[in-house]
Amino acid sequence: MNLREIFKRKKTEDAPNHAEDAPNPDSKHNVQAPLADLPMVDGKHNIQAPVTEAPTQAPEPGNKPTDPIDIDAVQLEIVKAFKTVYDPEIPVDIYELGLIYELKLEPDGNAYVKMTLTSPNCPVAGILPGQVESAARGVDGVYDVKLDLVFDPPWGPDRMSEAAKLELGML
Repeated sequence: MNLREIFKRKKTEDAPNHAEDAPNPDSKHNVQAPLADLPMVDGKHNIQAPVTEAPTQAPEPGNKPTDPIDIDAVQLEIVKAFKTVYDPEIPVDIYELGLIYELKLEPDGNAYVKMTLTSPNCPVAGILPGQVESAARGVDGVYDVKLDLVFDPPWGPDRMSEAAKLELGML
């Protein structure tokens, strides 16, 4: 199942059952808040009022492993998942491109990823970190992922693997 199918299914599942229950999007942003998060006024949801309280319970990440995981095997699977994520401007995956600076995995399934982009003004800055995090979360044995996007040290072509340089005709 790809991300588009997941989001389509989630949208269908979360859709309000009655038109009068659906929040009205504003004309500029088409933002819809879940009704449970909206304050009540006179027994009805006040769609215009700002939400001042955060939800009381955050959603649970993936299933937490009960036994320690095989860190080496799971890290290898995370790297394989990273190799499915591409910078759309460069026909090389983000791992071979050298955008992943660090990957740490704890026995309880918590992963830490430190990554960068080819430049701070990269046009995919808004989506690529999320794709990387999703790729790591999709690996069996991974419970949670913390991703840090950094620009120090800055990325340069010297961080690319030999395979990436060969693919781009730099060797």
